[in-house]
Amino acid sequence: MADRSRELVERIRQAIAVNTPLRIVGQDSKAFMGRRAAGEVVSTAGHTGLIEYEPTELVVAARSGTRLDELNEQLEAHGQCLGCEPPEFGGATIGGTLACNQSGPARPWLGSIRDHVLGIRLVNGRGEHLHFGGRVMKNVAGYDVSRLQAGAMGTLGLITEVTLRVFPRPERRATAVLEMDAVEALRVMSEESREGGPLSGACWVDGRLFLRYSGLDAAVADRLRRRGGAALQGDEIFWRNVREQRLEFFSGDGPLWRISGRSAATHGGDGPWLLDWGGAQRWLRGSREWPELISLAESMGGQLGLYRGGDRDGEVLHPRTPAQQRLHRALKQAFDPQGIFNPGRLYSWM
Repeated sequence: MADRSRELVERIRQAIAVNTPLRIVGQDSKAFMGRRAAGEVVSTAGHTGLIEYEPTELVVAARSGTRLDELNEQLEAHGQCLGCEPPEFGGATIGGTLACNQSGPARPWLGSIRDHVLGIRLVNGRGEHLHFGGRVMKNVAGYDVSRLQAGAMGTLGLITEVTLRVFPRPERRATAVLEMDAVEALRVMSEESREGGPLSGACWVDGRLFLRYSGLDAAVADRLRRRGGAALQGDEIFWRNVREQRLEFFSGDGPLWRISGRSAATHGGDGPWLLDWGGAQRWLRGSREWPELISLAESMGGQLGLYRGGDRDGEVLHPRTPAQQRLHRALKQAFDPQGIFNPGRLYSWM
C-alpha cells in the first residue's frame, strides 16, 4: 500500500514540459480495448491502498492502482460488494475499471460503475492535481466531471483516486436455466425486467437462458417457483465466467463485437451470439463487415464497438457525428490541451 501521487504528478509535468505522449496504464489488463496507443508508459500499479472505507456509509475511497480483487476482498469481509460487478480480468485496477467503464451482469438493475462513482482525483494536462466530487453520498459537487472519466480510457487525465458507492451483499442468490432460442429469450427477459423484483442477471447463450435472482430469501424462492426451469448448481461460477469472459463463447482469436442498445430490439440473426444485460448488451463473434454491423447496431437503437481482436489501428468505436466530434475535441482541449494522454486510444482524430 503506497501513495505515489507526487511521483505521478511530477512525471506528468515532465512530459508536459517536453510534449511527450504518455500511455496511461494500471495493470494493463485491458490493453486489448480501444485503439492501439503509443507513448511512454506511466503506470499507477504501485499507487495502491484504501484511503477511506466506512461500511456504515456504504462508501469506499481507494487509490487508482488498487486491484479489484483486493478491494472486493475488503468489501466481502464486511458483507458488501460493488453493485456493478466489474470484471477483474486477472488484475484489473479500480482506476482502469472506471476509465474503461466496465460493469458486469447486474449493470441494468444495480447500475454501472459510472452511476456509482461519487468522486475522483485527477492529474490533468496542465499538471494540476484536481479533486472532483466527494467521499460521502450527500457531497457530490463535481459529480458529472467524475462520471465523465467513465469510458474516457485515460484520454482526459490520470486518475489517482476513486470514491464509489458500495452495496450490501444479498441474502440469497439463485439462477434458473431455461431451454429456448434467442427470440424467445428476449421476450422472457423483457417480461422479467418489467416485473421488477429480485432479477439481477439475464443472459442467453448456446440455446439456454440464465436468470439470476438476488435479494431476500423469500422473494428469490417465490420468483424461482413462478418462473420454473432448472436450478443452476454453482451458479456463482457461471456468472463469474460471464463477467470475466471465460465462457467457451469468448475463446479464440477472432474479433469480438459488442452492441449496446435497446434490450427489446429484434434479434440480430445468424452468427455466434451471447445476449447479456437482459438483451441490452449483445456480443457477436467472427469477422464481419464494419458498415454492416454499424447498420445492425443502429437498427437496435444502439452503438457498435470492436471490443477485442481485429484491427486495432483502425476505428473500433461507433462513428460520431460532426457535432459529437466537436464536443469530444472540446473536452480533450479543456482537460489535456497538449494532447499527451493516450493519444488516439478512443478515436484516430482525438
